[in-house]
Amino acid sequence: MLILALETSTELGSCALWRDGLVSQRICPEKRPHSETLLPLVRELLAAGGVRVADLDAIAFGVGPGAFTGLRVACGAAQGLAVAADVPLIPVCSLESMAEQSAGERVLALLDARMGEVYSGFYEREAGGAYALRGEIRVSPPGEVALPAGAGWLACGNGLTAYPALLERVKATAGAMHAGILPMADSLVRLAAVKAARGEGIDAAQAAPLYIRDKVAKTVAERLSEGGRA
Repeated sequence: MLILALETSTELGSCALWRDGLVSQRICPEKRPHSETLLPLVRELLAAGGVRVADLDAIAFGVGPGAFTGLRVACGAAQGLAVAADVPLIPVCSLESMAEQSAGERVLALLDARMGEVYSGFYEREAGGAYALRGEIRVSPPGEVALPAGAGWLACGNGLTAYPALLERVKATAGAMHAGILPMADSLVRLAAVKAARGEGIDAAQAAPLYIRDKVAKTVAERLSEGGRA
């Protein structure tokens, strides 16, 4: 099975190719828009593996949550490639791919949402390697992030480093922490392979980014007035 994965929900963009369990990945250049670098990187990745778009069995993409522009880049690119290859799309949540990257069994994924807020979600590993969301994905100020009950939880994501007060709260409950984790295409494509085997692909026309906020854009003044970043 050949699966291409695209992940641009944060400043760290990437793409990856799954070939029957073997994964190769490319990282987007820093400080350049993903809209300029992602597709050339995909062409490079496929060419290195001797793979054509028409050879793919599915295309996965990071559906969100994350940076709104980045989510649209991955979704749009995945749709265009899926139509060209006539293959299904597999949307994968960025927080779930963070959980997979952490390798924890019970994971609290925390992604910096900017504007003084954090995306958060609780995940537990299922048989087969996928992760199940427990509850719902939330966006909230660091002081209102729900913390896990019980033992054996691992916390991961840049929400821990972006908000030191949150890090201190999590230290009191989580058994371990991996603060440097961001969504990456290699972890995304491993989850996509499990979902593809379950028949969870969708038609390209159904694909849409996962937006958690009701208001997707605020002015600089609004962000600063709420204690966020410009």
